[in-house]
Amino acid sequence: MQVKKILLLTVSLGLLSTFPTQASDSIPGTSGKVMLYSPYTRISVAPGATITYNIDLINKTKHSVNLPIRIVGLSSVWRHEMKAGGWSINQLAVLPGEKESFNLTVNVPLKVNKGSYRFGVRAGQTYLPLTLTITQKGTYQTELSTEQPNMQGNSKSDFRFNVKLKNQTADKQLYSLVSDAPIGWNVTFNVKGSQATSAQVEANAEENISVKMTPPANIEAGTYNIPVSASTGSTSAKLNLQVVVTGTFDMELTTPDGRLSNKITAGSKKKIELVIENTGSSLLNNIKLNSEKPEGWEITFDPQQVNILKAGEKTTVIATVKASRKAIPGDYIAKFEANTPEVNATAEFRIAVETSLLWGWVGVLIIVIVIGGVYYLFRKYGRR
Repeated sequence: MQVKKILLLTVSLGLLSTFPTQASDSIPGTSGKVMLYSPYTRISVAPGATITYNIDLINKTKHSVNLPIRIVGLSSVWRHEMKAGGWSINQLAVLPGEKESFNLTVNVPLKVNKGSYRFGVRAGQTYLPLTLTITQKGTYQTELSTEQPNMQGNSKSDFRFNVKLKNQTADKQLYSLVSDAPIGWNVTFNVKGSQATSAQVEANAEENISVKMTPPANIEAGTYNIPVSASTGSTSAKLNLQVVVTGTFDMELTTPDGRLSNKITAGSKKKIELVIENTGSSLLNNIKLNSEKPEGWEITFDPQQVNILKAGEKTTVIATVKASRKAIPGDYIAKFEANTPEVNATAEFRIAVETSLLWGWVGVLIIVIVIGGVYYLFRKYGRR
């Protein structure tokens, strides 16, 4: 009976030996014949970078292997994933004398210290060491930047800045866009071709934003600093933009009531009040007063020159007009001018010349004398 049991056991073992062996890394004689290979085992990157390793699992044995694959020595803060054929994997089978490839993707955290980080990939007893060198210290922050932080133009210009908003955090952020512009300035943000007050940026991504600034109409020339900011509940960034307004030169010459006509008696003087207004955005210096007048007339100004006139301000000048004694009744044109090196202003006056009251009475007297004389002649010589 004991002999039969031994024979049955021997037959069973013989039958088992005819079936293929289970593939594993513990097959005798496979040590050093199953390899993990990647050409880039030491890489230098910046915080926030994403690295993809192409790794081959090579089987140089005469048996198929089916090995578990895992990452060793990498913190859970470093997100990673292994894929092959579009699938996430944690085990890979390789035929004898063949190789299978898979990808390892590693996301470097934004908040990481500068230095070298060592980890590896293990497939059974086979180990592939990898090293990532972080070139600079990473931060969890938002960044606003521009290649052109200042612009120059006159008060009628629109100033457009191209700003880059970079989300250097691990989460998608919705940023509120705000400007701290002086009163009167109009500042608008344009995101993806549309005017907006906010911008959504994916983690470790950036968004281009156009910032348009329009100054007030009568702004004075000068340098204006206009901060803009992008902020969320957890992170924010500010950028200072500078606008240099060169200003515009414009001037108006008129009267207090806007009336450009007057009356004068031949040979007499007339005082006309003129108003000079700086309607531009720049300071006006040394405004000189001149005139074009009819022949024989005299025109003087008090004052003859205005030294300084700020943007938006007015000043009064008295023009004294003296008509020629030989001026006959009718309309005459006198032109007043205010001149600076940058801009000129003119006002054309229509001045009506009237006969003086004295000459009127003299004329009446002559008429009375002529009538009296004719009457006398008729009385004396009429019957003859």
